[in-house]
Amino acid sequence: MKKIVGLLLAGLAFSTACKKDDFLEPRTSALTEDSVFSDSTRTFGFLTRIYSDLGFSFSKGRWDSHGNTEQATDDAEYNFSGSSQKAVVLYSGTFTPLNFPFYEFWQLPWDNIRRCNLLLAKLKLSSTPLSANTKARLALEARFLRAYYYEQLLVCFGGVPIIGDKVYGIEDVIDSPRTSYADCISYLSKELDACAAGLPSAAAQNGTDYGRITSGASLAFKSRLLLEAASPLFNGGAETQDASLAALVSYPNYDVSRWQAAAAAAQAVIASGQYSLVEDNTTAPGYGFYSVFLQRVNSEYILPYNRGANRDMEGFFFPPTRSGAKYTMPTQNIVDAFPMKNGKPITDPSSGYVATNPYVGRDPRFYNTIVYNQAPLFLASAAGLAPVNTFVGAASDGFDATTSVTGYYCRKMCDANSSANTERGWPLLRYAEVLLNYAEAINETGQPELAMPQLIALRRRAGIDAGSDGRYGIPTGLSVSQMRTIIQNERRIELAYEDHRWHDIRRWKIAMVTNNAYNQRMRVTRSGSSPNYTYTYDIVSSIRRHNFRPEMYLLPIPDGEIRKVPAFRQNPGW
Repeated sequence: MKKIVGLLLAGLAFSTACKKDDFLEPRTSALTEDSVFSDSTRTFGFLTRIYSDLGFSFSKGRWDSHGNTEQATDDAEYNFSGSSQKAVVLYSGTFTPLNFPFYEFWQLPWDNIRRCNLLLAKLKLSSTPLSANTKARLALEARFLRAYYYEQLLVCFGGVPIIGDKVYGIEDVIDSPRTSYADCISYLSKELDACAAGLPSAAAQNGTDYGRITSGASLAFKSRLLLEAASPLFNGGAETQDASLAALVSYPNYDVSRWQAAAAAAQAVIASGQYSLVEDNTTAPGYGFYSVFLQRVNSEYILPYNRGANRDMEGFFFPPTRSGAKYTMPTQNIVDAFPMKNGKPITDPSSGYVATNPYVGRDPRFYNTIVYNQAPLFLASAAGLAPVNTFVGAASDGFDATTSVTGYYCRKMCDANSSANTERGWPLLRYAEVLLNYAEAINETGQPELAMPQLIALRRRAGIDAGSDGRYGIPTGLSVSQMRTIIQNERRIELAYEDHRWHDIRRWKIAMVTNNAYNQRMRVTRSGSSPNYTYTYDIVSSIRRHNFRPEMYLLPIPDGEIRKVPAFRQNPGW
């Protein structure tokens, strides 16, 4: 009997083996597997369906159209503070294996792994009406996409079952144990190597293919995978004394060679010469950093998630006076992470930072990431730029403790100079990340100075001053530990609100510090009369405290999955 599949076929191997209804999606489609894969357009449509979920983790509307993991970190406060909101559940630590409200952490990747395997199986059949070359390319794209969704599982749960090309049917009884973390990394590395060897480069793509997987995307994604594998959480850092369980969720022991492998993977992307930072300090300091996010096609995006012209980011981030919903509001924590324009941290007495005038002379990325009190931002009624008032008592945008406003709004990836729709793609993977991957990895091999060229490139593009020594504010003679602090901070501000912070604080194993505290907010008070107002700056705590326990470094596998697959072992502490 033919099974209804349609272009939105679902069927998680581990979630649907015993649940027939979940396998048939959409219920209203009259398409069968034969009718889909015997038609070239529908076959491409099936692949497009797999692509369509690529941005699920990055999406600003990941949960209930307005929540995501950035709001569960020390970088942002959420516009909603109700205890049932998913971002609040995540940062409060109130989830359990029995109460795990995050469908997409576990099931969405498995749905797409199965889709990839089904497509790979059908591409081998002579009835699929595509040329041999086209089939070969689609197969490699499917293998990359499968690796992409596996990585999303690994970074959240540790090792998971590697099922190869198996396509499970609805009557199959599945009892596959978890694959060791080491074997998962080995398998995915080989898959990405094969994709890199067989897929075209970005330069060789036709214009209509922009956004499809390339050899460079495969190499760059491997650098992310191996960086995570070398990190403290996974490089011998399992939160358990059970050796057999530790091998499922991490490498059993620390090995510095894993950092070297991560550095080599990033260096392969750099050496390829396929990508470069978008740099423009002539229009304005750091304008390249601002403008890269407003260009759908550019030299820096390695894996973009293309979107039609829109104002999605502006609607999500901007204050009410700019028709924004302010779902994510930056904290004082991340504001303090931005150095001065001379590259020195604000804690350095020689930096020039003045606490009573805190927004003067900062790293230009600060102005392109944060909307602060009196920051200029396009206002339609003014037909140009006008200041945003965040002080206590200001109409619409002002500080109000009852709504958890932080005193800041976000402008990262937004068009701050007009109200027109913007041609943009989401930066799922960009060259700046690769440079940071290399810097972090090479430093951990005991060679901090080799990280400098990448940090200099990023700071130069950011619009930071070179200084008389050409080190862009970075001191000489740094130890590995001191350089680690600089690199982690550089990554935080360069990649802010790009779906990195929540994974980073876990893989670095610093979440017990960053997420066991109240976030900090800025309460600005205005006094005096126009035009000679004065402003007072007071740092206050957020409404809700973040809570983090050691077992939260990895998420729990939902209890329903453990019950259906007895060979599974639950993550440590759950």
